[in-house]
Amino acid sequence: MAEDSGISTADGDADTVTVTSPAPLADDRRSADRDLPGRTDPLTAQAASVIGGPVGRRALVGRQRFLTPLRVILLLAVVFLALGWFGKAACVQQAPNGPGGVLGLDWSGSRQYTALCYSDTVPLYGAERLDEGAFPYKKSWEEPASDGSVQTRYMEYPVLAGLYQYVSMTVAKAWHAAPWLPGALQVVLYFNVVAFGLAVAWLVTVWSTVLLAGRRMWDAALVAVSPLVVVHAFTNFDPLATALAGAGLLAWARRRPVLAGVLLGLGGATKLYPLMLLGPLLVLCLRAGRFQDWWRAAVAAGAAWLVVNLPIALAFPDGWHEFFRLNSERGADPDSLYNVVSSFTGWTGFDGVLARGESPTILNTVSLLLFAGVCAGIGWIALTAPRRPRVAQLCFLLVAGFLLTNKVWSPQYSLWLVPLAVLALPHRRILLAWMTIDALVWVPRMYYYLGVGNKGLPEQWFTATVVVRDLAVLVLCAMVIRQIYRPDEDLVRAAGVDDPVGGVLDGAPDAPPRWLPGWLTPEVPGRAWSVSGPPTRVS
Repeated sequence: MAEDSGISTADGDADTVTVTSPAPLADDRRSADRDLPGRTDPLTAQAASVIGGPVGRRALVGRQRFLTPLRVILLLAVVFLALGWFGKAACVQQAPNGPGGVLGLDWSGSRQYTALCYSDTVPLYGAERLDEGAFPYKKSWEEPASDGSVQTRYMEYPVLAGLYQYVSMTVAKAWHAAPWLPGALQVVLYFNVVAFGLAVAWLVTVWSTVLLAGRRMWDAALVAVSPLVVVHAFTNFDPLATALAGAGLLAWARRRPVLAGVLLGLGGATKLYPLMLLGPLLVLCLRAGRFQDWWRAAVAAGAAWLVVNLPIALAFPDGWHEFFRLNSERGADPDSLYNVVSSFTGWTGFDGVLARGESPTILNTVSLLLFAGVCAGIGWIALTAPRRPRVAQLCFLLVAGFLLTNKVWSPQYSLWLVPLAVLALPHRRILLAWMTIDALVWVPRMYYYLGVGNKGLPEQWFTATVVVRDLAVLVLCAMVIRQIYRPDEDLVRAAGVDDPVGGVLDGAPDAPPRWLPGWLTPEVPGRAWSVSGPPTRVS
């Protein structure tokens, strides 16, 4: 960009001189509006001292062409994903431990636990018969039980997660067959292929969070550098779901409800939780009188889920149903509150001791009713709070409530909360403390699995850390609810912004339907709030 300026000489003559800026001039409005954590957050200011300190007061923000905030945050994510891969690398070491010195995985001395490197992707390669080149949901196998019975098993994951494993297996086998590529055990190649795809998925999660954060884009750096990324990015396939959930919310924020529905539906075909995000959107759209937008998203989500699931369900009904059967028959997970109570009290659970294949009916009912209560409470808050809550706030409360009341909280499920927490409650030190606590639960979990006889830890050491983690999540939920009722304390709304993730809801006045009872309507209805507009491009 060039500017012409008249410069007077000593004798009074004026010459026209062209002054060329080395880069496009910053948008002063955008520069003044952008959150600068090096100035406003003590933790970030201290960390910035490593690279010269916070940005200067006279700096023109927004002129950097290459190292934009988005690219810097993605670069940080790559670094922490690399740390996560190195953390799992100990579990894909090879040794001549097979018959006749054949190479095999070196899990000697329970390495997967002592090195804290366990990943479901490695044992699943053989357990799900992927090593045989089998197509998921079609391939079955017999699994003996301790009571002598035999059960027919199939791929236990939702369709997109199962197909992702199949595609990764196909790539790994092709790699193994190519003599001009570096060689390794097929399972090692499979892990690396899976890990690459999961890394890309987490980068998509980070990218969507940056755009959803709006003026507070640097908050998304916590998604990139979270300790949970180092520990769990490659533990299972959950980054696929977080990527689709984040992209779905971004599409909603950009007022494209059909695309949002398609992405959330695909996320639900990977892990079920992205479909839950339609719940907060429903109650918020109901309050704002934008039900048609929600309906379009919901129909698109259902259609996308059916397009993926229906062919497998029709072709291989038993294999498709395996995911639902397994989750119905599954007992209380070690990380669940129900197991915590059993651990400290010796309680045998709501259903007592069950035979293999018998469903914990009472536990299933109790967890479902508790989650229904959480949904009802969130719905009441969404409809009656004096100011309409932000989408991210309700999404975080819903997913956190699901994890706290569900009978299963696999350790990698905590990744679901990371982007939602950053968007709902951008208090960096508090979030970093919770993420660190949650990540550290992995250590006693692994040593509990090691067993006391192998110098591991008793179960109560592990379940005690689960209690600390759950309390930390409850504190986050309490803070989010407090800020819903005290929006002046909400850092996102501090600059006059309404809801960067809201899309059609952003800045919309309340317009609840007439049939809604008075006790489910806001105390101050009809007020329109300032509009932040859809997320802006930052790269």
